[in-house]
Amino acid sequence: MKVEKSMKAIILKAYGNYENLEFVNNYPVPQIKENEVLIEVKATGVNNTDINTRIGWYAKDGSENDPSWSGESLKFPRIQGSDVCGVIVDVGENVNKSRIGQRVLIEPSLQKVNGEQLENPWYFGSECDGGFAKYTKVSQEHAYKIKSSYSDIELASFPCSYSTAENLLTRANVNDNDVVLISGASGGVGSAAIQLASARGAKVIAISLSSKFEEIKKIGASKVVSRDESLIEALGNNSVDVVIDLVAGKSWAQFLEVLKPKGRYTVSGAIAGPIVELDIRTLYLKDLTFFGCTVIEQEVFPNLIKRIENKDIIPLVSKTFKLEDIVEAQKEFLIKKHIGKIVLTI
Repeated sequence: MKVEKSMKAIILKAYGNYENLEFVNNYPVPQIKENEVLIEVKATGVNNTDINTRIGWYAKDGSENDPSWSGESLKFPRIQGSDVCGVIVDVGENVNKSRIGQRVLIEPSLQKVNGEQLENPWYFGSECDGGFAKYTKVSQEHAYKIKSSYSDIELASFPCSYSTAENLLTRANVNDNDVVLISGASGGVGSAAIQLASARGAKVIAISLSSKFEEIKKIGASKVVSRDESLIEALGNNSVDVVIDLVAGKSWAQFLEVLKPKGRYTVSGAIAGPIVELDIRTLYLKDLTFFGCTVIEQEVFPNLIKRIENKDIIPLVSKTFKLEDIVEAQKEFLIKKHIGKIVLTI
């Protein structure tokens, strides 16, 4: 397959505001190594991770020398973008050439680079260049063949949010006997978690804006609670088995009150604020289990591919933008009026 000599891309020049995102037409195409595949990107999603990385949220002291959540400092310029649907157009010498032409989704949590095991996993579009470009590369193990009638745009809505959601559910061992409470339910991960928990047979209670209640119920929530409402008054103490938290913030302590004894709390986001107040007595007297979820378990992405191919879950695309309109896309994303994902077309 023909590969161009240069490509359009969005490069992040440094931590900061939108002016540090630059659209270029003549960026070098990635050069693949022996165990890598080159992918022509068809569509790529917008995520909280992209924005948090751009503003230096993971670097706690805000400097370029401070390690990110992977344990390594970010290197600039960087092409972000963790969600990719694309087609393999070239392969390294150790990769079977039959893979050329395969439609693939990229697993965002990288355990290997050029076939070599990493000590600390990288995140696609953070520790290495990602999908905000015409072409990208990845170790062949992380490019998963997908057979689906969904469009490229629809498929690009799955990798980051849905693998994060499936990982949360996997770590908490959610099953059909569980009542699961999900915060941030209208976002990409939240709406994914609703569908994936429902696919496991769990009863889902979602937290969202009242204006989104009906749409949230349509994707699998049996009950929706307003984020301004007291969870204790709405649900009662000791009423849920699992909390899937993407928000944290000042109301965080309520999650522990509504958890049943031996309940499980899982978290992979803190959009309402990362600093919370914990009464340690609640943790140990109720025998609660906490899971911090960043690194994706090995079985998660293959299971997600099966869910997509079987249409156990549906894509939720709110709006699309062209790659060069990334600033408008991120501004739209931060308004938080959408349900599901915002996707960039290449």
